[in-house]
Amino acid sequence: MAASFDPARTHRIAKLVLAILLVLLGLWISATFIPSLLWAAVIAIAIDPLYSRAEGRWPDRRQMLLPLVATFLIALLVLAPLALGVIEAAREAKGMLQWVSDARENGLPEPLWLQQFPFAHELSSWWQNNLATPEGTAHQLHRFNREMLVEQSQLLGKGLIHRSIVFAFTLIALFFLLRDRDVLIVQLRSAGERLLGDSGERIGVQLIRSVRGTIDGLVLVGIGEGAVMAVVYVMSGVPHPFMLGFLTAIAAMIPFGAAVLFAVASAMLIAGGSVGWAVAVFAIGMGVVFVADHFIRPFLIGGSTRLPFLWVLIGILGGVETMGLLGLFVGPATMATLIMLWREFVSGASRSRS
Repeated sequence: MAASFDPARTHRIAKLVLAILLVLLGLWISATFIPSLLWAAVIAIAIDPLYSRAEGRWPDRRQMLLPLVATFLIALLVLAPLALGVIEAAREAKGMLQWVSDARENGLPEPLWLQQFPFAHELSSWWQNNLATPEGTAHQLHRFNREMLVEQSQLLGKGLIHRSIVFAFTLIALFFLLRDRDVLIVQLRSAGERLLGDSGERIGVQLIRSVRGTIDGLVLVGIGEGAVMAVVYVMSGVPHPFMLGFLTAIAAMIPFGAAVLFAVASAMLIAGGSVGWAVAVFAIGMGVVFVADHFIRPFLIGGSTRLPFLWVLIGILGGVETMGLLGLFVGPATMATLIMLWREFVSGASRSRS
């Protein structure tokens, strides 16, 4: 007996296939802008508690003024330090060019602190043969190929243009996310309930909790590390201590990243003859990192995400490797959601057996 034709079932299948094709096409078209959308979502989740208070205080400004002000403040928070860094870098570049010119003409005299290192005689001999004379210095500087520098400058320029476009679109997306926040929450909650049932609400809450916990554990702790080390840099006499403290705060958001800045600060102190302070700065910095990474961050991130710190670390490092800086926030949130689904699956299997 031939199977009866079911128009409703055929329509559902056709609608599902069409929806899948359209989703894939939409992802392909918008692939360039997905990082901007994710950044906007991360920022919106991070500032949501403050933004909710502002909405409660000025409810009649929520449609245009509050989203505009919040977006402007985020842009200012990012662009102001960058502008200061560019100005400082321009000043340093002028001094660096003068230093290179002097080195080509007169050579580099051997510094006194070189004698404090092991194998001082060998190091001194190498310095005299390669850097003490104008000819030796010119030969060493010639290794920095001008074509290579031009190529790197072009790559840097292209990277800055790309990141500027991503940042600009992130601000636009953030404005609309904040403006339509209530509508989007209702729509996402409804879609999650239809697709995932009771798990939809829990997954959404877990994602939000994970992003906020990661921000507390990475950003706030990184800022704290940078502030502490800025004080240490001032006490030790490191050049540009506040700029270096700012860079340390940024590097501290990435696991093991702050150690690079400690090494740079120590190298500056060694170049100035302060070997003791160089050792002290590096030791204090590693101590601060040890306390932050082994006690404070596990408490903040693991406590809010209910995720063992091993998986937090895998999410952070894997996220950075695959998605860059955005992976710092997306990685732990993804791992936390996967672990939550795994626990629900295991507990459901245990209940079915009993």
